[in-house]
Amino acid sequence: MDLDILLEDGPLIAVNKPAGLLTQGVPHGHPALEAQVKQYLKQKYSKPGNVYLGVPHRLDRPVSGIVVFARNSKAAARLAEQFRERSVRKIYLAVTERVPDQPTGRLTDWLLKDAEAAHVTVVEPGTEGAREAILDYRVLTTTAGRALVEVHLHTGRMHQIRVQLASRGWHIVGDLQYGATLETEQAATYDRLSSPIALHAYQLALAHPVRYDPLELHAPLPKNWDRFGNLVDGLAVAR
Repeated sequence: MDLDILLEDGPLIAVNKPAGLLTQGVPHGHPALEAQVKQYLKQKYSKPGNVYLGVPHRLDRPVSGIVVFARNSKAAARLAEQFRERSVRKIYLAVTERVPDQPTGRLTDWLLKDAEAAHVTVVEPGTEGAREAILDYRVLTTTAGRALVEVHLHTGRMHQIRVQLASRGWHIVGDLQYGATLETEQAATYDRLSSPIALHAYQLALAHPVRYDPLELHAPLPKNWDRFGNLVDGLAVAR
C-alpha cells in the first residue's frame, strides 16, 4: 500500500493525499484515502474486525495534500472542533493560469453550493442559502503568465479556493469545472470530478488532540508539479 504518511502520533495520523483520490468512499465502492488508511492500520496493528477512523475534514477529489485522521472518537471530536472553530491554520499552494492583479490581498465572497451538481457559484451577499467565504492570498513567483499563489484559508466552504480565484479570472491550472483551459496532455483522460488540478494543501497547523502542543505539518508537492519548472523550484526543500 503506497501511503505517504506525514505523521503518526498517538491517535493522530496525517497523510499526503494524491490528487484524484476521494477522501472518503462516497459514492460507495470508489477508491478512497479513508479505506486505505484503515487497511494500513489494520495490518500494522494486527487489528481484527473493523477499524475506527475519524475524518474531521476533507479535501476535494482533484486536490492533493494534507489530510488528518483520528484513531479514536475522542481525538476525532477534538480535531473536528478545531476545524469548526477555525483555529486550524490552512495554507494551500495553487498554480493559476493568469497572474493575480495584485501581489497580495483578501478575497471575500458569498458562495452558493449546489450539492447535487457538485458546483459552487459566487452570488450576491445575503442570497438565501449562501455562506461567506474568506481567504488571503500572496503571489510567490510568476513565469510565462502563470503564478504560484499561496492561499491562507479562513473558512472551509466547498470548492472555495477554486471558485474564488476563478471568479476573478485567476483559474487554477487543470480546473476545467471552473473555467480553466484544457491542457493538451489532459485531453484523452480528463474527468471533471477526478482529474488532478494544481491545488495542494501544503501546510496545516493545529493542536495535538491529546497533548494540545502545536503541530505544523507540511506535505511535499506532487511529482507532476515538476512540469511547472521555475514556479516551484524555490519550494524544493519541501518536496
